[in-house]
Amino acid sequence: MLHQTEIFKESIRPMQLNPQHVTIDELLSGRLFRIPDYQRAYSWQAKQRVDLFNDIEEVAQSGFDHFMATVVGLGRESCNIGSKRYKIVDLVDGQQRITTIVILLKAIEQALDNEHTERDKRDLGELLIKDDEHSVVLLQTNHDSSDVFLQYVRTGRAADTQAPTASDQNVIDAIAECEAFVANWVESRPLVELLSTIRNKLSLIYHEIADEAVVYRVFEVLNSRGLDVKWVDKTKSRLMALIYEHVPDSVRQEGLHEMHTIWKDVYRTLGLDLRLGDEALAFAGTWKLPTSPRRVLSEEDASIEIANAAGDTIRTIMDAARWLRRVVNKVVSLDNDRRRSAVARVRQARFVAVAILLRGFEEETERDLLAAWERVTFRIYTLGGADTRKRVGEYVELGYEIINAVLEPTAIKQRLLDIGHGYSIDEVIDEDGSTWEEWYGGWSAEVRYLLFRYEEHLAKEKGEHVDPLAWEKIWAADPAKSIEHITPRSSKEPWVHHLGNLTMLPPRTNSKLSDKPPAEKAATYVEGGVKATAAVGRELLQGIVWDEEAAKRRAADIEKFVRVEWGE
Repeated sequence: MLHQTEIFKESIRPMQLNPQHVTIDELLSGRLFRIPDYQRAYSWQAKQRVDLFNDIEEVAQSGFDHFMATVVGLGRESCNIGSKRYKIVDLVDGQQRITTIVILLKAIEQALDNEHTERDKRDLGELLIKDDEHSVVLLQTNHDSSDVFLQYVRTGRAADTQAPTASDQNVIDAIAECEAFVANWVESRPLVELLSTIRNKLSLIYHEIADEAVVYRVFEVLNSRGLDVKWVDKTKSRLMALIYEHVPDSVRQEGLHEMHTIWKDVYRTLGLDLRLGDEALAFAGTWKLPTSPRRVLSEEDASIEIANAAGDTIRTIMDAARWLRRVVNKVVSLDNDRRRSAVARVRQARFVAVAILLRGFEEETERDLLAAWERVTFRIYTLGGADTRKRVGEYVELGYEIINAVLEPTAIKQRLLDIGHGYSIDEVIDEDGSTWEEWYGGWSAEVRYLLFRYEEHLAKEKGEHVDPLAWEKIWAADPAKSIEHITPRSSKEPWVHHLGNLTMLPPRTNSKLSDKPPAEKAATYVEGGVKATAAVGRELLQGIVWDEEAAKRRAADIEKFVRVEWGE
């Protein structure tokens, strides 16, 4: 059997694309666009939208046409609306740009409000909404869980949603930015000039593909021509192409339906975080290597390995897609674990943690293994200060073998101990206490993690629980905004960043205290909802002088806990 990279090279040679150079007006006329659920949700940020606005400004000033990008569509059936006929097109690539342009056109329609622009307003409204019942719109987006986009196109108002998804929030932001751009334009120029610029001066290369079997190979062609396509998206297209190339007609539609469902799940799980998609692909492909590696694969190499694992049968192709979905779920689960975020900052360590999560151990066993992983990793990279390039091969080999050699829990724990050799607790903590001297600059996530674990320890000693409200606020904010300097930084004391001088408070409480001296903050400390901070507050109320010695005494108490918690 040919290697999958050879298969794809062979498969793309006879495929002919027939690109059309079209203006925005030509692209949008006579078509209805859809974004399938198995495509990524709307993910453009302010930067991409500002770039688009700048391009429009430049075109308007220069008078020259402007080529924007490539759009790829899968031509579907045609339909009649009234007396007009429209071709339905599934957007394969370019959906982010088209979504933004549709929002911008709606913002322009809203702002066209005088008798001289009445015809333009009517024409634009008919372009965006295709019938009198407002039921058919120019573009149907995906993952629009709160109908934010749909309601805006229909009514000119964004849906009022209390808990928008990241994609919904992006659409809400896009609406606000497009409306602001339009409002700024009309202060100095006619709005019809903006409309004309967008419709007639902006152009694209448009590929409309009729054969669904071809559309899933188009990314290979476009990438070979220099178009940047995300490797996660390319992997999806590769797997779908394999179904068309190797699966009999009798089961092909069933396979495609499941594949669409899998990728719908993948994109919903990933949300807008392309970083996590890249990492999940890299991890998933690395675990498909035939032998244990010393590093995690690149996204490109991982995509090839996933395609190789997919083979040429419906069972193996679907197994490869299901595997990638499983890895995505666990990568996102680890990323959402705010408690472990400081430990999981090192990629090779994350590879091991995700491997443990993927094995499906019983809850107690999984918790025990992750605790062992935390202890070793925190000792090496935080307490020991090791460069993140240290122990890469050892972590990656272990992560690989947890999956492929099906290591037992006792063997995993021993391998973790072996990785930590040379970074015992006695080796990483200096006897003179200098380990704790500078813990603020660049270490805010680690400080929060350590002090939260210390908080758990204090609560357990008293048979209590940490205050969930206070710590939810702390976890939700940038860690630096919740780290309180007992003696304030403005004091310029050389020991001000000593661990013993650092404690935690909810961010708003922390900001209100600002540069107050310790004694004036004591009452707030006691009431702040953080046990370790309250203990400092009570000492201050009893008249203790907070100086370098007091900070060092507190650090010594924390060190006793650290030696037990992160010891071997």
